[in-house]
Amino acid sequence: MKKLTMLFSLLCLTLALTVPASALDYNIDGPGDPEYGKSTSIEPVVTADRGELPNVDVSKNAALIPPTFGSPTAYTLNTGNPLTPNLAPGYMLGEGAVINGNTGVTVAPPDFNTIPSGIVSGSGTNTGGTATPTPSTGFTEVTSDLYYSGGYLATLKIPSLNVNVKVYEGTTSTILAKGAGHFEDTSIWDGNCAIAGHNRGTNCYFGDIHNLNVGDTITLTTRLGTRTYSVTSVNKISETDNSLLAPTAENCVTLFTCVRNQRAYRWAVRAVEV
Repeated sequence: MKKLTMLFSLLCLTLALTVPASALDYNIDGPGDPEYGKSTSIEPVVTADRGELPNVDVSKNAALIPPTFGSPTAYTLNTGNPLTPNLAPGYMLGEGAVINGNTGVTVAPPDFNTIPSGIVSGSGTNTGGTATPTPSTGFTEVTSDLYYSGGYLATLKIPSLNVNVKVYEGTTSTILAKGAGHFEDTSIWDGNCAIAGHNRGTNCYFGDIHNLNVGDTITLTTRLGTRTYSVTSVNKISETDNSLLAPTAENCVTLFTCVRNQRAYRWAVRAVEV
């Protein structure tokens, strides 16, 4: 009897603890309107200037080095030289770069042995043809008597850039490791004297020639004398453009160097005798 009573008690306890299983109901309120912003694809962007300024590059690519203190443009806004010229927006235009207020024209590369129309050759104006340098076009050939004892042909000075470099014959890497190099097929005195130089490294004599301004002076001293030239153009040209190596009737120097990080282009500075 005692066992039956205990068994009955356990059965009642088990039934009392048994709860039917059922799913719980949840009710979660949605977020209010202020919780989420509108899609940025349709939301107008409001700037501090209320959208009045144009969409322009304001990164370091467009940064300018301020003009020299006391210069005429020292207190003029948006003047100076680009901090990174090779990255500056708008510096490679279809008609040639506009550098420091000067507009240069980049023409299609002609045949290297062709004189562009308008250059005086012989007794009249040439309309195009084979380049045969004569005294009238302005051409001085490099001869052994024009070399200095140090093996160089000339000394080039650019006062505004504090450049003072010797010019050697040729434009190979070996030559440019010593100083500037004279293009072998160009004149060394009368006419167009073309000179190349490095724009980086230990001998980066031409690293800043793209910062020259129209009117800046360049002097060239050879066995034949010393001449002073005035910068007339600063252009960014294709590396295949040889038009500025052509003989000219006027006495000038043309300087070339690479454009940093843009192997397909060159800086070209033309200066005419004053």
